[in-house]
Amino acid sequence: MFGKRRVIMKTDKMITELIDGYGNWFNDDDYLNSGKMTKDLYPYDFIFKPIDINRIKVKNRIVMAPMGNISMCDETGRPNDQMIDYFVERAKGGVGLITTGLIPISQGIDPTVVEPGELSYFPRIDRSRSVFAGWRDLAAGVHNYGAKIFIQLTPGLGRVGNPQCLLTLKKLPKSASWNPNFYIPEIPSSPLSDRQLKKIIKNAGQASADAKAANIDGVYLHGHEGYLLEQLTNPAFNRRKTGRYSDWQAFGLDMVREIRDRVGPDYPIMYRIDLSLALNETYGDKMDNKSLRKFKDGRTIEMTLDYMENLVKEGVDIFDVDLGCYDNWWLPHPPAGMPPGCFLEVSKLVKDYFKERGILSNAGKEVPIVAVGKLGYPDLSEQALRDGKCDMVMLGRPLLADPYWPNKVYRGDIEDITPCIGCQEGCINEFVEGGHPQCAVNPRTSFEYSMSLDPVPANEIKKIGVIGAGPAGVTAAIIAAKRDHNVVLVEKTNSIGGKIIPGGVPKIKYDLDNYRKYLERQVEQATNLENFKYLPNTEATIPWLKEQKFDAIIFATGSEEIIPPFENMEKANVVEATELLQNPHMIENAKKAIVIGGGVVGCETAYWLKYEHGLDVTVVEMEKYFMNHVCTANRGHLIYYMEKAGVELLNCTKVIKFEDNAVKVIQNVSETVPDPYLTWHPILPENIKNPLAPKLKKEEVEKTIEADLFVMAIGNKPRNQLFYDAQKERIAGEIYNIGDSFRGEKVLEATRAANAVARTI
Repeated sequence: MFGKRRVIMKTDKMITELIDGYGNWFNDDDYLNSGKMTKDLYPYDFIFKPIDINRIKVKNRIVMAPMGNISMCDETGRPNDQMIDYFVERAKGGVGLITTGLIPISQGIDPTVVEPGELSYFPRIDRSRSVFAGWRDLAAGVHNYGAKIFIQLTPGLGRVGNPQCLLTLKKLPKSASWNPNFYIPEIPSSPLSDRQLKKIIKNAGQASADAKAANIDGVYLHGHEGYLLEQLTNPAFNRRKTGRYSDWQAFGLDMVREIRDRVGPDYPIMYRIDLSLALNETYGDKMDNKSLRKFKDGRTIEMTLDYMENLVKEGVDIFDVDLGCYDNWWLPHPPAGMPPGCFLEVSKLVKDYFKERGILSNAGKEVPIVAVGKLGYPDLSEQALRDGKCDMVMLGRPLLADPYWPNKVYRGDIEDITPCIGCQEGCINEFVEGGHPQCAVNPRTSFEYSMSLDPVPANEIKKIGVIGAGPAGVTAAIIAAKRDHNVVLVEKTNSIGGKIIPGGVPKIKYDLDNYRKYLERQVEQATNLENFKYLPNTEATIPWLKEQKFDAIIFATGSEEIIPPFENMEKANVVEATELLQNPHMIENAKKAIVIGGGVVGCETAYWLKYEHGLDVTVVEMEKYFMNHVCTANRGHLIYYMEKAGVELLNCTKVIKFEDNAVKVIQNVSETVPDPYLTWHPILPENIKNPLAPKLKKEEVEKTIEADLFVMAIGNKPRNQLFYDAQKERIAGEIYNIGDSFRGEKVLEATRAANAVARTI
């Protein structure tokens, strides 16, 4: 009797230990404190030490990470003013080396990188002289401020590309072998031919030659995270049996060889690689599911190091190294809950390997290893460089949050840095759902071309009341005051931050707590201005507002929790999530908690209850999915480690009523209900229909779940009555309603509206 050959899963001990540790890392106080915006190591001599990469010198050790510049170009692919000014702003801010987002070089071969009509939402460098001119303008703008820039070239997306090409172009996605599509696994990705792969390699050489002619300082190959270059250079995805590219190293080595041939010996080549996909270490026995079972035979650490050494022999000058791929997306896109400096052990391992073997580049120099992964904390980055864990530090989202991070760190103005909050609402989720990269805490990100750094002084000075000191209120008040308006910021409580106060309580939300402290400092500094007044512990009522005689009022009064009138609520210990987070003594003597509501607040609260307080936790959600519309990385991280800790997730489950220390629910137990713990492919945007998805059937059963603590996290509704009353009373000549009191629960929406109103009032 013969069966299918079973692939024995290879695992690496170091990778396993890292994966296991990313759930409860914050129990180490020193580790947790390394994620604070301190300046104990100032002056930062190592961060601002120049470094050679092949024949170029970079002024400091800070690299701007590649973040996809989707929809920041003309539809021909030409970099537009939005994209150019976005990069120039980071050059002004003092970064040493900028890398662009991915630039495909596989048009006509990989159908996932083009739109119908051969239009593009990715920038291009292959199309025409008009496209080429945009790159020259970009390079010149960056060079004006002393930064270098590398262009990131990608051979394609392959199985992680948009499968809509099957509908719009009548073509399957492409890959190294027959691989399931990441978004819709029922759609296969067909293998590229050797001829097509050789064409992509030629395209890489031409794009590199064009980049050099456009005065771009180097090229950067997009070889990590399971994109097409990795699909060809990792046996997890490349299972070809014949032809040149059945050798999983050949495609990458041939590409570097071709580029080096076209650009000569002195032009820098950078390569982005993951030390391991970490799939076997992440999923274990779950690798047998239909989406992942083909991917068990991934590169080990030893295989990756050997490949990297061979890449250096062919001409690579510098690497940045991380972990993971799309199928465990919280690794290559570490969200709020991942630890600071999460991949420093990875960069150290590679750096030590190169040093021990005396590996030098073709230019006869040591090969710099760039550390990535939550390094926006100046002391942490400086210490990593001092300890020899890396040669450079790569910052992505911190430079979206504050382009002037390098200059502020150089001066020691750490308290003035706008910290990234790790939400990924703007930098990733915004373009996933159809927009372009933005930033939740920096409304100017991607709008530098149309919005000055310093707001334009007001033509007419007005007395402005801002009601509410959450992110929206503080942002609006500070900007209006900078424009010389007379501003009164009014807060009902004695604390600044609004909903981010309870939101920053869980230790995994240390980034959000950094932002709360930043807002506090901004208000404290503003109170030194003659035209700014802060009134805590002050309730703005209609009579009080009339007395103030404001010319304009901005209402940023936030939201309030939705508490449905469930039957018999008095029979159970029911508390609201944000109230519980601010009053953890309410957990005393509790052993089992039911969290009602599986949005981000509910799941973060459940995580906190389990990992920090040791409760037995169940989360009940009436919809199909937990944390729908939350970034795939943030969602995956929480769900993965909740499952690992034994948190029970019940989706398609509706609360009916409470009983004595219990809640009665109706649960759909049909096999068509999605697996709540599935993290290896994402929730599709609601405007994308999956014709292959099974229809949800109903097979409902009643259950009674006992507990001694019931946490309500169903959602919030705008707290907007004061605004409507003020509007009715015509309380001021101009009134505005922004942030949560208008709609939504996202910092992105709050600060965006605050910035827009305060700049124009």
